[in-house]
Amino acid sequence: MLSKDELAARLSEVRASLAGRAELVAVSKFHPADYVRLSYELGQRLFGESRVQELVAKHEALAADCPDIVWHFIGPLQTNKVKYLAPFIHMIESVTSERLLEEINRQGQRVGRRIPILLEVYVAEEETKSGFSPEKLLQLVERIHHEPEHYRGIELRGLMAMASNTEDSAQVRGEFARVAELHAQLLRSGWVDSERFTIRSMGMSGDYPLALEEGATHVRIGSALFGERH
Repeated sequence: MLSKDELAARLSEVRASLAGRAELVAVSKFHPADYVRLSYELGQRLFGESRVQELVAKHEALAADCPDIVWHFIGPLQTNKVKYLAPFIHMIESVTSERLLEEINRQGQRVGRRIPILLEVYVAEEETKSGFSPEKLLQLVERIHHEPEHYRGIELRGLMAMASNTEDSAQVRGEFARVAELHAQLLRSGWVDSERFTIRSMGMSGDYPLALEEGATHVRIGSALFGERH
C-alpha cells in the first residue's frame, strides 16, 4: 500500500517537473479508490480512468467526500457503455471513431448535457494505437462546425494522442509536434471555438517531458505516481 508521505513526494516531484506548463491527469486506473482519496487530500483534483465499471464505482464511492473531483475517461470506450458515463463524466478524451462520437452526442442530449470531448488523433507508427487520421479529423471537425444543431450533445475541447512506444526520442517528439500543428491548424480554420478548443492531451509517464516541450496542455501520468498497476 502506498503511504500518504510517499504519494505526496511523488506528486510534488511530478508537479515540479511540469512547472505549471501543463495540467496533471493522475491516471488512477487499476489502482484503488483509496489512492484517489489520498491524492485528493494532497490537492489533486483531476483523475483519468479507462474502464467504465471501475470509474462508475470510484465515482460513487468518492462523490460525497471529494465533491469537486474531476473525472476524465482516457481509454477505449464501447458505445454501449457511454450511457453509464453520460450523467457525470467531465471529459471523454479517447474519442476514436465517428460511431463513438455519435453515441456520446446522443447520450449527451439524452441527459441534457454537452459532454466535453477530445478527438484522438492517430500519429504513432503502431497498429495497436487508434484514432482519427489527420485527414479524417479535419473532415469531421468541419462537418461538426456546419451541423451545430445535430451535435448539440458534445463540446469539442481539443485533441488527444499517444506517441509510439519507442526509445527514439526524435520520433516521439515529431509525433507530438504533429499533434500540436494539427491543433493550430484547426484553430486557424475557424471551425472550432478558439476559447474552448484549447487542450492538447499528450504524454504519459515515460514520455511526458517531450510532450511538454511540444506544447502539451495535459499529461496523463499514472505509474510515476502510483507505481505499477495491478
